[in-house]
Amino acid sequence: MKVLNLKTLLGNAGIKQSVLARELNLSPAAVSQIINHDQWPTKSADQIKLKIIGFLRQNGVGEAEMSAAFEAADSTEMPNNDQATGISEEEVMLLKKHRLTQAARRAFNLARDPFAEVRSQEEVYLTPDARYVREAMRQTAKHGGFLAVVGESGAGKSTLRRDLAEWISREHQQIITIEPYVLGMEDNDIKGKTLKSSHIAEAIMAALAPRENVKRSPEAKFRQVHEALRQSYRAGNRHLLVIEEAHGLPIPTLKHLKRFFELEDGFSKLLGIVLVGQTELAEKLDERNPSVREVVQRCELVHLRPLDLELENYLNHRMNLANKTLADVMDESAIDALRVKLSGRGNYSVLYPLAVHNVLTAAFNEAAELGIPRLNADLIREV
Repeated sequence: MKVLNLKTLLGNAGIKQSVLARELNLSPAAVSQIINHDQWPTKSADQIKLKIIGFLRQNGVGEAEMSAAFEAADSTEMPNNDQATGISEEEVMLLKKHRLTQAARRAFNLARDPFAEVRSQEEVYLTPDARYVREAMRQTAKHGGFLAVVGESGAGKSTLRRDLAEWISREHQQIITIEPYVLGMEDNDIKGKTLKSSHIAEAIMAALAPRENVKRSPEAKFRQVHEALRQSYRAGNRHLLVIEEAHGLPIPTLKHLKRFFELEDGFSKLLGIVLVGQTELAEKLDERNPSVREVVQRCELVHLRPLDLELENYLNHRMNLANKTLADVMDESAIDALRVKLSGRGNYSVLYPLAVHNVLTAAFNEAAELGIPRLNADLIREV
């Protein structure tokens, strides 16, 4: 790695690389490539050098020091200023959604975007956590149960829900899935619309008996739901209620779900329930909350955790989907830098598929623009 004396000059002057990037109207990644690798944008290298000299002069750097700014530095004297070691929760939540540019796909010879949504069960990558969740969802669908799947945004919850739907269809499982619409759903009527037990009852009737008029009174409506479930069960069907964005469910509806779960025909449960939501759902289902204690006692809560040690295997899987090997497009330092960047500070980590996709897509786009053949650690840190 050819690091320039410019790094030392900036450090001694207390100037961050990000400040220099703004002055030059370049991305932080481009400035990092200049400083740490002596790699310059081919069309404007001379102009950039003149701008850097002028910027250093304005910040009181002496002429003698500036004359050696673009020479290789002694690695034993290099400061480590402005090197990112992680990002905070707030910064992660603001990670910009990127799309792979045509230039990046051409530069890395990617016939397919490796970070596009999966198109089949075979493309789903299963960590140990995801494998357990998938099996738990299938068992709930086949035999009943009450399951809550919790994970950060982008952890892969919706992918597993789609995997469940494809499994039911592909394996010709005699399972009727009921999915109430949750558009605009919030846990109070000030921020949006709450999903109430009556809405769930209507969704069940729409799935099981779409031609039947739903009763108006609560007593008649729920008796009607119970009978529809019973008749469908005796015809050989199983029933699964799936609610996405379940962190937006109000506490009263969570309590009412227990009563849906208790609908039976003899010893047989008539309705399995799967809730899919972000971490707020786990907070609502805290066993220390007396208002939901009866629900918690019947509900299995499972978490989708970060990729962590599975990161390299996950990246290999994703690159294979695009007919590439990981070594073709990333060096080992880039993988380590990605792990550090998304592990955040302290115990907080967002090393989840969506965040990984956003960072790497931005890095591929930047690398194509700079003419860098493989992603490296500096590029990952600066995007």
